[in-house]
Amino acid sequence: MKEIKRLNKIIALTGGISLVALPVMAAEQAAQTPRLILDVNMVLVIVIVFLLFIIGMLGFTLRASMDVYRERKKNQKAGGDDQKNKEAASVKPLLTFIAVFVSMQVFGQEDMAAAATVSNPFSDANILRYILVGVIALELLTIFAFIYWIRFFTGIEEMRKARLSSKKEAYKGLTAWWRKANKLKPMEEEQSLDVGHSYDGIRELDNATPPWFTIAFVASIVFGIGYLWRYHVLHAAPNQYEEYEIAVTKSNLKLAAYMKSKGDAVNENTVVMADAAGIEAGKKLFMNNCTACHGNAGQGGVGPNLTDDYWLHGGAIGDVFKTIKLGVVEKGMMSWKDVFSAEQIAEIASYIKSIHGSNPAGAKEPQGALFKDAPAGTDSTARKDSSATH
Repeated sequence: MKEIKRLNKIIALTGGISLVALPVMAAEQAAQTPRLILDVNMVLVIVIVFLLFIIGMLGFTLRASMDVYRERKKNQKAGGDDQKNKEAASVKPLLTFIAVFVSMQVFGQEDMAAAATVSNPFSDANILRYILVGVIALELLTIFAFIYWIRFFTGIEEMRKARLSSKKEAYKGLTAWWRKANKLKPMEEEQSLDVGHSYDGIRELDNATPPWFTIAFVASIVFGIGYLWRYHVLHAAPNQYEEYEIAVTKSNLKLAAYMKSKGDAVNENTVVMADAAGIEAGKKLFMNNCTACHGNAGQGGVGPNLTDDYWLHGGAIGDVFKTIKLGVVEKGMMSWKDVFSAEQIAEIASYIKSIHGSNPAGAKEPQGALFKDAPAGTDSTARKDSSATH
């Protein structure tokens, strides 16, 4: 009955608006000259006619749904006659509204066809447009009302409410399951769980361990036994230490392959001075790896001075490259070919050549044979003493 009362209110409101709008629309159209022009107003008229067609179809559907509703109620409980009479009485305003609305549309169409063109587009046409929009709004409201009551009389709305109720029940069941899974106790049973220990207002309760925690704990023990058996008893797979060693070995193999592939690109016979960026990169490598023997400015220490004109194994850039690459084992200098790429060795050699003549403080005394770089335009491998090696 609440739905039917709500329907009566909607019908009264919509019908009142329609009856008020009808005379206004009729008065506006009275003095117009009939003429067919497809402007905005005419489009609105077409929309009104289309919506009217939809309303008619929904009206027939609503009438059929009311018959279905009556038959369903007739088969329910005794004493349904009074209820049926109330429903029939409540439907009468709806049918009356349909008749009034349809007659209003027919009447309005006759006047709208005559008022499609107006002499003053800035006054009457705008008013007409507002009226047409209002009629469309009323039609849409009617369509929504029809759809709602079709859903009500056919039982669709009742099914929707039943689904919502079942979802609420399922949610309640989920909450109960969660309480059961955690063995939660209501607040009313708190006194029975008190073990007598209290500190700073906090009481110790004898709550059971949640089942999910117990299951997770047992599962971790089972997993640990399986892990121990697989990795430490059967050795069916590498453990974490063995995996680390395998990864390092693979990395070293890749590095060796890379160094080998890059080794022939630059060697002591093809190396040339690097550019400013290469020299700067060589400086960083020198500072990180060579200062312990040659000093931070190349002034020498355990190793010879690299800034003067005397060299033990040759002073050309190719000689410096070869010395870094192969090392001097008898004098304690390791081979760097397995540490640096050919490009990196070329960068270090270029940096060493760039600090020639810098005369750093605390420079070591000259060692080896005098070497002078060949002037520009001559053979860069020329030496003053080609037999001397640095």
